Amino acid sequence: MLAAGPLRRPDLDRPNPRSPRVNTPLTTGHGPAANALRAQSLAHGTVGTALLHIERAHRSLAPWADAHTVLASCTHQLVADETASLYAGAPAVAFALHTAAKGTCRYTSALEALDAQITQLTRRRLVAAHARIDRGARPHFHEFDLFYGLTGLGSYLLSRETAAPVLREVFTYLVRLTHPLDGDPDQLPGWWTQSDPSGRRTQEFAGGHGNLGMAHGVAGILSLLAIGARAGVVMDGQITAMKRICDWLDGWRQDTGSGPWWPQWITLAEHRTGTVTQPGPFRPSWCYGTPGLARAQQLAALALGDTNRRHLAERALLACLSDSGQLGRIRDAGICHGAAGLLHTTHRVAHDAAMNGFDIHLPRLHILIQGLQAADGDGFLDGESGRALAELTAETNGTTVSGWDACLLSG
Repeated sequence: MLAAGPLRRPDLDRPNPRSPRVNTPLTTGHGPAANALRAQSLAHGTVGTALLHIERAHRSLAPWADAHTVLASCTHQLVADETASLYAGAPAVAFALHTAAKGTCRYTSALEALDAQITQLTRRRLVAAHARIDRGARPHFHEFDLFYGLTGLGSYLLSRETAAPVLREVFTYLVRLTHPLDGDPDQLPGWWTQSDPSGRRTQEFAGGHGNLGMAHGVAGILSLLAIGARAGVVMDGQITAMKRICDWLDGWRQDTGSGPWWPQWITLAEHRTGTVTQPGPFRPSWCYGTPGLARAQQLAALALGDTNRRHLAERALLACLSDSGQLGRIRDAGICHGAAGLLHTTHRVAHDAAMNGFDIHLPRLHILIQGLQAADGDGFLDGESGRALAELTAETNGTTVSGWDACLLSG
């Protein structure tokens, strides 16, 4: 891991703080290093809670000094080794600084220094990923997913500079990831992992699994490729890759009287029989449920000009919102798998929808989120900061000022 000097809180009239210095190794374990790791967690740490301070400051609801103070507290000993990702370490801090800098010249030097480190990290990860594919080995989801992998790093890079060569290298890798490995008799998609959904080897998932979710699976890949295409980032094979993913999702869609739903993942046995054995529909969450998958496919439809898929995605979410049984599975107020994620995703789908009917559900979602508790203290992903961001952003119909929801691939 790489360490950086502290980032001073800037004078409000001088928006460019001193750039972090990346030089000495950082060890893990207990003590200051472990505290630095916790602070730099976008999911649960200080850098995640900073997003709320930043959005509030952009809306003139709180002083910028509060946001600067929180940001400065998580920029000591920045983690920039291969364990760093959009949700942990230097990229997470850089993402928060980017949201704070939106529309201004704040943190310019700091972001330039961090971008150089993130570019190097991304290229090292890409070299390892391509070498793994060349060997014919299956990936761990940490290689490619939104939280830990190259999809997350690609999301950050896309938010920074659409013309960056390293961003196009990430997209080229993701396109390659949609192809089966050479010589695979089962013709499994390239994102098929050899582990269970928690990353372990278990008998239940002896043949690994294909993950459909936004956080760890192909919905996140599809969303990034679609958002990139709409921003003008289109690589060779990208449109075909998006269609290939959509076709795969179509193959596993479960059409029922209460509307379509998708499994959280596919096992090897399910792949070979073509039959889903998991009961559903599941909790209507951003991370694995119908809302996240509907948004991913709506984004793809918008990028591809696919009216039928756009209507399919919107109908799926409307059916989900009309099903009291599904809504009753929401148990907390968080972003990841709780009411905040459902509320924000619904706003984003509604904003781009060709169909009507979303407005009648939003008042019930506000009541739902107000009646639930966050599961993780002040954190962003499962805690009060994420809940507050979703409620604040709902006041502007899901439109953010800072762009904080880019880390969710909301579009």
